Amino acid sequence: MIDKLELLLALAKERHFGRAAEACGVTQPTMSTSLKQLEEILGVMLVQRGSRFQGFTPEGERTLDWARRIVGDARAMRQEINSLKDKLSGEIRIAAIPTVLGMVAQLTTPYRARYPDVRFRIQSCTSADVLGLLENLEVDAGLTYIENEPIGKVRTIPLYNENYRLLTAPDAMFGDRDRVTWKEVGQVPLCLLTPDMQNRRIIDRALASVGAEATPTLTSNSLLVLYTHVKTGRWASVMPAKLAETLGLSDSVRSIPIVDPVVDYSIGLVVPQRDPMTPLIAALVQVAREVAPTLE
Repeated sequence: MIDKLELLLALAKERHFGRAAEACGVTQPTMSTSLKQLEEILGVMLVQRGSRFQGFTPEGERTLDWARRIVGDARAMRQEINSLKDKLSGEIRIAAIPTVLGMVAQLTTPYRARYPDVRFRIQSCTSADVLGLLENLEVDAGLTYIENEPIGKVRTIPLYNENYRLLTAPDAMFGDRDRVTWKEVGQVPLCLLTPDMQNRRIIDRALASVGAEATPTLTSNSLLVLYTHVKTGRWASVMPAKLAETLGLSDSVRSIPIVDPVVDYSIGLVVPQRDPMTPLIAALVQVAREVAPTLE
């Protein structure tokens, strides 16, 4: 049953029979047979079939919810039993929004100092993707905003508040100021993240609240692209203060606080709402709680 539910989850991820079978290391006929057997066991049709994958039936969607819960618990059980007979080891998969990538090492470094046999896999994605990957058991934890937009049924551990800076050249517009207002930021040609990023939506809302509008001359889903443009002295951007510190400011870049209004949003660790937590995730939550006071 567990193996069949794993196949169902793979199909939900890939939305394609062939790719799902390949991801699970089985042939497509084996996968089809297993899914049909699962349907026979449950007495309902789970998958809408045609010449290609067409989606899940309502019963299939409900079964997916149970599959995530059952498979997640089975993985947690195996991990906990393994940790009892051996020291803590394995891999933690973390999905993080781009603006927090600079601080991930402040979690992973003390964790690995405590548990040197644990490995990490970090991927960058949008806040919506963080939650989707977490729900579908494709990652073990996420780093994202925890109070700005709906985050679903997850456990949250607040880490720090993100606030914002205008990054610009000293001789550029407002570059000699100690602080700028959001109204003034609206007058600056900016390079910003793409609109699918929650950080960009936060900036757009802050500007709209003072009757201004972002007029980006360049957009990217990479903060590295934005920062390298700012470093030329010919571009400006809005970035979180902590990220600006992590990137390292040079003589060609100033980080100027943005006020009127002061905008901040809580960043935190999100993990599945499962009790008990897996040993790997329980240890990550413990490290996050210890590290959080040092991040403010």
